[in-house]
Amino acid sequence: MSKVIARGREGAYRKIFKATSIYGGVQVFNIIITIIRTKLVAVLLGPSGMGIVSLLTTTTGFIGAITNFGLSTSAVKNVSAAFSTGNSRELAVTVAVFRRLVWFTGLLGFVLTLALAPWLSKIVFDNREYTYAFFFVAVTLLLTQVSAGQGVILRGTRKLDYMAKSSVIGAVAGLVVSVPFYYFLGEDGIVPAIILTSLSALLVTWYFSRKVDIPSVEVSTGKVLGKGKQMLKMGFLISLSGLITLGVSNFVRIYISNKGGLAEVGLYNAGFAIIGTYVGMVFTAMGTDYYPRLAAVAHDKHKSNLEINQQAEIALLILAPILMVFLVYIEWAIILLYSKKFSPITGMIHWAALGIFFKAVGWAIGFLILAKGASRVFFWNEIVANAFILGLNIVGYNLFGLTGLGVSFLFSYLIYFLQVYILCKYLYALSLSIDLIKVFVYQFVLALACFTVVQLLEKKYAYPIGTVFILVSVLFSWVQLNKRLGLIQIIKKVLTKLTT
Repeated sequence: MSKVIARGREGAYRKIFKATSIYGGVQVFNIIITIIRTKLVAVLLGPSGMGIVSLLTTTTGFIGAITNFGLSTSAVKNVSAAFSTGNSRELAVTVAVFRRLVWFTGLLGFVLTLALAPWLSKIVFDNREYTYAFFFVAVTLLLTQVSAGQGVILRGTRKLDYMAKSSVIGAVAGLVVSVPFYYFLGEDGIVPAIILTSLSALLVTWYFSRKVDIPSVEVSTGKVLGKGKQMLKMGFLISLSGLITLGVSNFVRIYISNKGGLAEVGLYNAGFAIIGTYVGMVFTAMGTDYYPRLAAVAHDKHKSNLEINQQAEIALLILAPILMVFLVYIEWAIILLYSKKFSPITGMIHWAALGIFFKAVGWAIGFLILAKGASRVFFWNEIVANAFILGLNIVGYNLFGLTGLGVSFLFSYLIYFLQVYILCKYLYALSLSIDLIKVFVYQFVLALACFTVVQLLEKKYAYPIGTVFILVSVLFSWVQLNKRLGLIQIIKKVLTKLTT
């Protein structure tokens, strides 16, 4: 019996690791495509052209965040829950209702942008010359929302391969269709390039979502309103909390600009771009499959606890060695990615790297609130979190400058972890496993050792000693991952296939 349980646990860990590996690779590929696109746009359009692209896309993105009702997040729970029942009729009805909502919210964003086009041009560009540009790019709100809807269907039904393929092909297609317009038309090609990029993404996701075997059913307006109410309610609060988070982030940037100048804002953005892009990539890769898996078992206390603990363990085992490399060698990474002028962000990243440990566990726990569909709990949890994040950022910056923002990041996520843990323990009887606690303590102590070494010792001593701690962390992660996944067996199978 114990062997059966052990095999079941190993299988669960392997699913987590497989999803992370697939989407981690996809994230890396998409980042490379983004870098190539940015470079080509910079060369072909110059700074002013890049500015136009940025202003058009961020403005429509903001409107989309208001009008999409967060359906791309909230509906994953509904689709995943329907899929896990094995009832094809239930899944078909849920998807049909969701598709109607997606078209409605997409059209809402489209019409709103059309109506506001003259004012958007005036507000964003301080003239009316871009009114027609907003008229045309308004259609991207519909295209993007419908495309996101197809992605939800793939995610909710856990079609890992289809999701990965659609993301990769969509990124390449967007690059291929947009660059010729920039090359031949310059700034005049910006609007058609933006539209065709959105259209190509939709066509790719639509193609793969249609490969999922879901029966076609007719649903009445009453059914849409009744079944879609929960999706819209949850989605609206997710969307609202996202806007509040965006508002807090922008307020912090404005505050830094007023107190320290634009250069300080640039340094702040550069520092958290490293944390957000390279570490955030792991969270994005994991979250793609984790949320629908957790939503499918959210009604079962034991299974949901198991999912949360296993996900947090894998997150820490993957992230810890990466974070320790950041702690020891971040100065070289900054020079490689930016230049020596950005060295003032070193201290900020050191402190923020420690905060990622608490973010990883808090992130895994926080998904339980979404999976439960507790919209009000989720909303107020995010409101409270944003309040103390804002307060700590202001205090940290005033006391220690840019480094203080790293300190505030650490304490913000320490508090956030405690907040979601206490909340979920009280509401949903959450418990953290001994295995998770052991992994956290061991890796965090090693990270603290790296942090202490780089703070107190000269570089000629800090680098070799820090490297030893990194290797110990890598070895620990390897042993623990092999214990959970059977990594050695997996590698042997892969090598056997390659050599036969």
